[in-house]
Amino acid sequence: MGEHNVQRLDDEGTLRRFSRQLINDVRALEHMLAEGLFETGVRRIGAEQELFLVDERGHPAPIVEEVLSFNDDPDVVTELTRFNLEFNMEPQVFEGVCLRRIEETIDEKLAYVRSIVRKAGGEVAMVGILPTIHISDVTLENMTPMPRYYALNDALQRLRGGPAQFQIRGTDELYVKHDSIMLEGCNTSFQTHFQVAPDEFARFYNIAQAIAAPVLAAAVNSPILFGKRLWRETRIALFQQAVDTRSSNLYLREMSPRVHFGTDWVKESVTEIFKEDISRFRVLLTTGDIEDPFEALEEGRAPALKALQLHNGTVYRWNRACYGVMNGKPHLRIENRILPSGPTPVDEVANATFWFGLVSGLAEQYEDITEVMDFDDAKSNFVAAARLGLAAQLNWLEGMRKPAPHLILENLLPLARQGLLATELDEADVDRYLGIIEARVRSGRTGSDWQVASLANMRHGTRSDRLDALVKAMVSRQIEGNPVHTWELAELEEGGSVRRVRTSRVEHYMTTDLFTVHEDELVEFVACLMDWQRLRHVLVEDEQHRLVGLVSHRSVLRYLSEHGPSSDGDGLAVRDIMVRDPISVTPEMPSMDAIKMMRERKIGALPVVRDDHLVGLVTERDFLHIAGQLLDESIEDEAGEPLDG
Repeated sequence: MGEHNVQRLDDEGTLRRFSRQLINDVRALEHMLAEGLFETGVRRIGAEQELFLVDERGHPAPIVEEVLSFNDDPDVVTELTRFNLEFNMEPQVFEGVCLRRIEETIDEKLAYVRSIVRKAGGEVAMVGILPTIHISDVTLENMTPMPRYYALNDALQRLRGGPAQFQIRGTDELYVKHDSIMLEGCNTSFQTHFQVAPDEFARFYNIAQAIAAPVLAAAVNSPILFGKRLWRETRIALFQQAVDTRSSNLYLREMSPRVHFGTDWVKESVTEIFKEDISRFRVLLTTGDIEDPFEALEEGRAPALKALQLHNGTVYRWNRACYGVMNGKPHLRIENRILPSGPTPVDEVANATFWFGLVSGLAEQYEDITEVMDFDDAKSNFVAAARLGLAAQLNWLEGMRKPAPHLILENLLPLARQGLLATELDEADVDRYLGIIEARVRSGRTGSDWQVASLANMRHGTRSDRLDALVKAMVSRQIEGNPVHTWELAELEEGGSVRRVRTSRVEHYMTTDLFTVHEDELVEFVACLMDWQRLRHVLVEDEQHRLVGLVSHRSVLRYLSEHGPSSDGDGLAVRDIMVRDPISVTPEMPSMDAIKMMRERKIGALPVVRDDHLVGLVTERDFLHIAGQLLDESIEDEAGEPLDG
């Protein structure tokens, strides 16, 4: 997440001072480019790994502070939420066995992170979006207590002027409002870096844009959010909307979100990207102690360009231009942010290998890729790949159009192999990692496809049980380390015998697919609805989806026994028999508290309300389903060990 010693822009004077520093950094960058002060003649690659911290049920575990109390590795750092973690890796010269070294480094650091996470009672999950995450997990209470995160949240909320509206359509549909940037914390990625010389930046950056779609199509690993099956890489849509500050009232204007693919090819220089982003996006944060870059240059030092880097860190291009200094020498990198975390280290390195190979191969083959591909095709391909994964149809070079698997197998894998071998990488490594991509594409088993197929395979059990089992199975297979295309589908039994009921919440068991009525509707319609859909309770809501009443099966039977079905007149309205303002609970209420409330109040159902809106229903039938689990937990308490121990 970049520089942490930051603050929000609270006055106009601070804004103007920082803007002057930003302009000065751009001018210094232009001077350095003109004078040839950048490192050339060497190609380096690098990577950053983001992770989820999960508890014994596979749910988000907000334990990062405790985890870091055991940490002595400076490369292991915080992320936005208290259930995310990141570790960085030393750059490698792009030659020989560098790919294998990256995998070995991930394995070593992952083993270390697992060890300190387990000390805090948690486990690690590598996935683009954790399937078990709930809206109640992404509250400000779970924001990592760092000034940068609070300042960024405040700045974006001020620009937004109110809660963000999230809308994503896939197999299911998600509509939700949220009043912070915390939904960004639902995402984790595996970010790769590719160092380029200044005079080749535009050519390589445009290639990175062109190949984003096919690489993503083969790497998708984020199909589920809040229990809903959405895009194959839902991360792309979610991240864009999480930090979007645009107003829906300005639909006639061409406005770019802060998370974006870009607006056109780069023509000549990296400065085009920085200048466009400074021009389009308001400054959000500032920081103290910013040096004068020209003074640094006069003293023979490479300037940090801290103002430019801070602003660049608040604009999230999927392929980001990066300035850095290594061993006293400035350099330029392309940061690939499109790849999700997981499913395993070897899968991640295979994804990175495919990307590195395509960048290298196309650079050897085309002097200017913009002459053989339209930018709008690259951009629409990217959205199609995020939505559909390997099911996407992609427009490729010189008017070619193919299904993603055919394009990858017939055209892109040979091209990537050629590009990697031309840079003298170890041939056995190239064959191994590209072989994983080939096997994954031939089998159609990406991380996303494994998750969706696993859910379909677990037809019995509650949604919560299925999602728990999915994450537990995912974690166990990640520990084994085999690539995802070899994984068996998750089974419901893999959820294990864990203490999920006593620590669960209503949202884990509530029904969200509701049949509701309005208070002015006919009672006999409610009777039919209960009969047709086998319901014992029907909720009554108004036009704004606010709860106003509840009709029970017993009250409908009483009405019909007394009056019989009417054949004339307007009939009796729902309002005449409903329970007004019924007792309701929030999704975050502990399940045990809800059970106790139902028992004490002698009621068979509890409507679930969030922010004054009806979101679900939990009934005695739902809790009968978990009675056996409660009994198991009681036996475990008496025995002092799990039943399967």
